[in-house]
Amino acid sequence: MSDHNGAPKAPKNVSITIDGVVTQVPAGELLIKVAEDTGTYIPRFCWHPRMKPVGMCRMCLVEVETPRGKLLTTSCTMPVNEGMIVETESDVVTKAQEGILEFLLINHPLDCPVCDRGGECPLQDQTMAYGPGESRFVEEKRHFEKPIPISDIVLLDRERCILCARCTRFSEEISGDPLIEFKERGNTTQVLTFPDEPFASYFSGNTVQICPVGALTATPYRFKARPWDLEAVESVSLVDPVGSKVSVQSSQNEVVRINGVDNEYTNQGWLSDKDRYIFEYINSEHRLTVPLVRRDGELVETTWPEALEVVADRLGEYAGEEVGAIGGAHNTNEEAYALGKFLRKTLTTPHIDAQVGDGLDPQFAAAVVPRATIDDLERARTILVWGQDLKEEFPVLYLRVRRAATELGATLVVVHPRRNGLDGDAAHTLRYRPGEGADLLRKLVNGDDSVAHVTAALAEGPVVAIVGRPSDAENPRLAESVAAFARGLPDATIMPLLRRGNVFGALDMGLAPTLLPGRRSVAAGRADLEADWGPLPSAEGKDATGILQAATAGEIKALVLTGTDPVNDHPTPGLAEAAIDAAEFVVAMDLFLTDTSRLADVVLPVEGFGETEGTVTNLEGRVQKVNRKVPGPGQSRALWAIVDDLTRRLGGTSSFPSAQAIAKEIATVAPAYRDITWDLVDWGDGRDGVVVPGDGDASVLEYVPVAATLPSTGGRYALHAGRSLYDDGVMVRMSPSLAALAPEPSVAIHPRDAAVLAVSAGDAVRVTGDHGSAELPVLIDDTLAPRTVAVVANLPETRILRGSAGVEIEAIR
Repeated sequence: MSDHNGAPKAPKNVSITIDGVVTQVPAGELLIKVAEDTGTYIPRFCWHPRMKPVGMCRMCLVEVETPRGKLLTTSCTMPVNEGMIVETESDVVTKAQEGILEFLLINHPLDCPVCDRGGECPLQDQTMAYGPGESRFVEEKRHFEKPIPISDIVLLDRERCILCARCTRFSEEISGDPLIEFKERGNTTQVLTFPDEPFASYFSGNTVQICPVGALTATPYRFKARPWDLEAVESVSLVDPVGSKVSVQSSQNEVVRINGVDNEYTNQGWLSDKDRYIFEYINSEHRLTVPLVRRDGELVETTWPEALEVVADRLGEYAGEEVGAIGGAHNTNEEAYALGKFLRKTLTTPHIDAQVGDGLDPQFAAAVVPRATIDDLERARTILVWGQDLKEEFPVLYLRVRRAATELGATLVVVHPRRNGLDGDAAHTLRYRPGEGADLLRKLVNGDDSVAHVTAALAEGPVVAIVGRPSDAENPRLAESVAAFARGLPDATIMPLLRRGNVFGALDMGLAPTLLPGRRSVAAGRADLEADWGPLPSAEGKDATGILQAATAGEIKALVLTGTDPVNDHPTPGLAEAAIDAAEFVVAMDLFLTDTSRLADVVLPVEGFGETEGTVTNLEGRVQKVNRKVPGPGQSRALWAIVDDLTRRLGGTSSFPSAQAIAKEIATVAPAYRDITWDLVDWGDGRDGVVVPGDGDASVLEYVPVAATLPSTGGRYALHAGRSLYDDGVMVRMSPSLAALAPEPSVAIHPRDAAVLAVSAGDAVRVTGDHGSAELPVLIDDTLAPRTVAVVANLPETRILRGSAGVEIEAIR
């Protein structure tokens, strides 16, 4: 088994001497880094291993011998070379470091007792370790208003700032949001935002984490705890399927902070603000804490034994084909496996789907080969992105793609119906009218002259193709067609895009109508699985949309919902409402009373992120460990434990004493996970994740080379139903710091269409789709094709439009 990390060949080593010790280090590496790697810490403030060196703070001064004598220089800007002799603790270096710290503290307020950074502050630590012990400066310090909000989340205390430029460099180099910058000169130099332009970056929390003092603080953590009060575990963010590594930190059994952890292969230490501040929902007072059962039309509290008895009795009334299950994409692999085994073996239903009608074919998504890893972007010559707006839906992946394009020299090709977050970094952009993507793809396949510049770029390999559904209104088969085209490109690998944190793990565990655990199709894997599980349904099941349609028609009579909200998430919310209303029995296992679970007959409270342990699988197939840090609220329980109890009540055999035991069974039953053990991903060599081998059932890769277009819009406007990072999802809704950041609903149209409708920006129009209408203000967007409208479809006002093939617009006079 290989983790496919694809690390580049090691550079040539050179011999250098640091403080009298001779060591071998990589040629050309920065001195400050090789010193740390070999056990010598050189103090620093401005240097960060993920950003370009600038040598601003001067704290990392060392002495290097040269033909003209010893040179006092910054180690963060000095590459090592053969025979270099370095002194990091000489009298000259010590005196220089004392002087730097004395200067930095001239105007520093020294308010450590009230500063949130106190106890984990590099300035505080290095003053104690390298400072002079006293200052010769007695003049009054400079004063600024403290603190000032520079965004809805970030506060700035200019008195504490040491002008290291970490925050401004991150915003320019890494995130591409240069919204904070130095202002003034000399003693009045300060970091500020531009007039009327707040620090509205999706990545602002990274500047708080890397700030070496308390100049930048985040409102969700401010005054919540002291570092010595915190307990932390490493885990994986489940905001999206990128699998960013995080540190979950708690105080008094309450999660109070999430920080990024540097995993070379996934997030490289960076997080989106959604990854970082979504923890607030964990502590929400609206969390479910006791089971609820519907009596006389109302959900009322009950005991676990009674709730489980009701669920078991009701589910036992129906034949397997009469039960459908949706959800599992926010749970661990172990929970997903336990749920799938319960559904297929105990309830004997094949109707299972972890997606909610807005994804891709599960066989394609789970087993596409050759599959790209995120780290392949480091070596790509060309990157093709034909899918969702990465900045809005996969923000950390956006950072990795942007790095490849701006720092590593990759040629970025972006194909999308409108301008998106990567356009400013792309070498080539192609636009198309929603529903006409297949026509554009045919031009690429046939080498049409109109796309010759893109065809030439795609001929340079290695190529990484990132494919998904640019819009909920797009044909999902288009992504498969793009992948089929990309497979013919030089040294190409393919990365499929799906929403929801552990959706790829859920598919790998068999929470799909056409898949069994281990990425096996029902036809190819049923016989082997029956040897372990016993008799199973022989046919493939229905997907989420099919389940809802069958429930509406009375064919499926019972619904099992786990951590999913179809009324809010399905492209056709009205269908989800009708299905739940028509079903004879609905049980929901969830964290909150969502728009869907409040309609259920029984609601069971489950533990969520930070409250359970297990493994998860990201979009590249990397399996990582998530850990438990706090107990779940009230009487909430792990999903696998609930499923185990229901299995016994329905006459099955209890087989899940712990999540670790389930992981062992997965390694036995799921071929692709055979070599992935709990210990390997917890404390072993796989602590940064192990990529599951791409040996899925080859038959699922026989997809058509060019997809069909969407059904005709019938002369209506084509619809691009995109998404925003901040939405009306229940987790954002229950995280106060993020809930306020959701964008105002609007509809974007081409200037020509605005002229035809006689409307201007800000005017109200009525947009009518297949399932309803919405009144929205107009935005003018000249990157859209004429006769196209675009909406952010994951907002309460616009979700009714999401599944429409086309829409009509009329001005409201």
